[in-house]
Amino acid sequence: MPYVNIKVTREGGPEGDGPSEEEKALLIAGVTELLRDVLGKDPRTTFVVIDETPLQNWGVGGLPVEKFRQTAS
Repeated sequence: MPYVNIKVTREGGPEGDGPSEEEKALLIAGVTELLRDVLGKDPRTTFVVIDETPLQNWGVGGLPVEKFRQTAS
């Protein structure tokens, strides 16, 4: 029984935009199909959870994402 947890940021603060409902549905369907095709897992027992995190709660390279992005450009 596969369990997949996808974590994404919500841009623009706590009430910012994350993936749309359509994008989430595509992610769920795509991951489920991938597990079926590659590992032979039954889609009826495959769980996909999408967690959205405010951008200010996400860091990379020792920096908050927004500051990291500034240094990367």
